[in-house]
Amino acid sequence: MTQRPKNKVLQETASIDRDSFEPAYAQLANILRQSMAEGLLRPGDQLPSEAQLVKRYGVSPMTVRRSINILVDQGVVIAEQGRGTFVKPVAMKAATFHLGQLENLFGGATVQLLEARIVAADERVARKLAIKEGKRTIYIRRLLWNNDEPAFYHREYLIYDPTRPIVEAELEVTALQQLFSGSSESLLKHGEINIESTLLDEEEACLLKTPQPMAAFCFEHLFYDFDNHPVSWGWFIGRADRMRFTTQVGLLLD
Repeated sequence: MTQRPKNKVLQETASIDRDSFEPAYAQLANILRQSMAEGLLRPGDQLPSEAQLVKRYGVSPMTVRRSINILVDQGVVIAEQGRGTFVKPVAMKAATFHLGQLENLFGGATVQLLEARIVAADERVARKLAIKEGKRTIYIRRLLWNNDEPAFYHREYLIYDPTRPIVEAELEVTALQQLFSGSSESLLKHGEINIESTLLDEEEACLLKTPQPMAAFCFEHLFYDFDNHPVSWGWFIGRADRMRFTTQVGLLLD
């Protein structure tokens, strides 16, 4: 196998633009990423030394170290003390599936409120919302429509507290829609979303206008307020034939 020169990246990559608003350390990190994407630096290859990078790009050692730290944080290189910094191999376990398709479905969806009533929390609801069994909650059922077709059937339990603005907001739009649109108005601090496969039951198939049996995705969500208290728990059911999640592994050219 032909051995590539260790300083090839130094010979064939771009230079730092001193007039750019982008910091030099960010530019250098991008240059090194581009070298990896072009195959000049491949998995297992050692990056040029700090002294080489300082000399080639006319930057300070601190700039080089900040650039390397960025790449380490991004998971594309690994720094080994006493040996140097190496390009990490492609790892499937590092693949991330984004929810872009869900964002498209939720972004243009309209909400049809099917039911909203106060119910006593059973054991499961009480456990999810960290409340006492029997405490009052708001139970909501709704259908989300996209392009005149039912996209999701949603069921949700909310902590009963009429003073919370999230209760009124949830009757008009789901918290997941708010998070996708960025209009949640800081009512939610964080959340947990679990995605699993399921089969539509008779009610779900009827509302989503599909015959049985039909595979589906279940998106269970649990959202917390800024005091780290659960405020809502529920799940969206959507037909599996209308959703596909894709991802990419490795580095691509920009």
